[in-house]
Amino acid sequence: MVIAHTGLRVPQSMHTATVAFYAVALAPLGYTKALSLFNDSVVGFADADGTVDWWVSVAQDGVAQGGHTAFRAKDRATVDRFYEAAISAGAKDNGKPGPRPYSGPHYYGAYVFDPAGNNIEAVTEKPE
Repeated sequence: MVIAHTGLRVPQSMHTATVAFYAVALAPLGYTKALSLFNDSVVGFADADGTVDWWVSVAQDGVAQGGHTAFRAKDRATVDRFYEAAISAGAKDNGKPGPRPYSGPHYYGAYVFDPAGNNIEAVTEKPE
């Protein structure tokens, strides 16, 4: 990931479910749960090279801050596996895997809403 790290803040009531969701949904992208801090209120996920760059933490005010994050996938099959894993983990569809020509000639992405309502995407721009 070019960004050093990023993440989401979710209400305490959704934290455990959201962490469990990402453990399943991000597995096809090479991510694993790697670090837990402050009595599990901050959880870090590491990519395949061991860099902890995705965090899920409890929102101090109890309100999810939401947002959109796109994870880079190595190819279209990986985007498809992300989508399938996310849906099986309880995500809601926000755009099935497919070309997005308005975003670029080789842009292929899939979108889901996580348990806290954040818009999460997996994308590749490698030609088929």
